[in-house]
Amino acid sequence: MELIVLRLGHRPERDKRITTHVGLVGRALGAKGMLLAADDKGIERSIKEVTTRWGGDFFVQTGVKWRDEVKSWKREGGKVCHLTMYGENILDVIAEIREEAKREKARIMVVVGAEKVPYDVFDAADWNVAVSNQPHSEIAALALFLDYLQQGEELNAKFEHAELEIVPRRKGKEVVVKLKKKKGAKIK
Repeated sequence: MELIVLRLGHRPERDKRITTHVGLVGRALGAKGMLLAADDKGIERSIKEVTTRWGGDFFVQTGVKWRDEVKSWKREGGKVCHLTMYGENILDVIAEIREEAKREKARIMVVVGAEKVPYDVFDAADWNVAVSNQPHSEIAALALFLDYLQQGEELNAKFEHAELEIVPRRKGKEVVVKLKKKKGAKIK
């Protein structure tokens, strides 16, 4: 299954931290990338730096036109899941979404908005899903949705080509630094 996150409503002057965290949560919990419907190279650079250091092949593309991305995604057979407190409760629809995810070459775009998501998003979505019908964080909604969808399997993911890797410990901290051989460099 291919999962990507489409972030709407990003306001560069106010939402840098939130949008960065949307991308980081998506990356850590199994998404392949994030499309950002705003032009903010700082977000792109920040998440790419994390991916370089901590591994994986997560991509970030900024400045996308969300309507075009949704239309293209659906035209190519993908499904769209919009996370919103106005949607159906996740417990009522997650089994249906999991069935879709089992399909060969399944593709799910998870739309995460900020303020006032256009009605067109609600209309275009195959599912409008609420993790709670109360005001809450889009970061929490994304984390819960990805976890429920993948039933915890994403928590065992290994990230290829990492420069840093945490060694899990009950107490204390341990990080392994992996040396990468640069072209022409000799490691003794």
